[in-house]
Amino acid sequence: MTPAPRIRHWDLYDYEPCAEAMRRHTEARDKASADEIWLLQHPSILTLGVGADPAHIHSPCPLPVVRSNRGGQVTCHAPGQLVVYTLLDLRRLRLGVRALVERLESTVLALLAEAQTPAHRKDAMPGVYVEGKKIASIGLRVSRSRSSHGLALNVHPNLNLFRQINICGNPELEATSLRECGVEWSVDETARKLLPHLLQALYTREAHA
Repeated sequence: MTPAPRIRHWDLYDYEPCAEAMRRHTEARDKASADEIWLLQHPSILTLGVGADPAHIHSPCPLPVVRSNRGGQVTCHAPGQLVVYTLLDLRRLRLGVRALVERLESTVLALLAEAQTPAHRKDAMPGVYVEGKKIASIGLRVSRSRSSHGLALNVHPNLNLFRQINICGNPELEATSLRECGVEWSVDETARKLLPHLLQALYTREAHA
């Protein structure tokens, strides 16, 4: 029987110690280990995926920049953004990487439907978009069928910070947020509303059909 996932909540969690905690957890887990879902915010920082080009960061940049072991391009994290890390056994869930990305996108789309905010995917550009602007980013690391990192949903961050980067490597792409879309939820409220959609997407048989 699949053990129930452990849900962990933090307020602000500095990026580098959080990434190190994810690494240690992922390396130490075994077949019997429960999945974990971490919900948190990061202080303002830019992170570069394994193959990300630093040229997508505009100069001069006042934000700290760190290299991450996740996939994807440069990402901006800031207070007011809900970060959801999914530390999963993909073999046990019978999910591949692409399927996990689709489940995470579906989670955000379901949440935005609840908020009566029309949203959509884009081909070959993981994440969720509202009127062409990016509201949620996805970046994962998968090793030995164990996933880490996850998604970042803009609730009410300072969107000016996103002007420090080319989002998804695209200088024309803009960021948006729930607040900009007229949804006045706090990060904690957003986390409470998102979690049931995430658990349904990951752990119900219908989601895996």
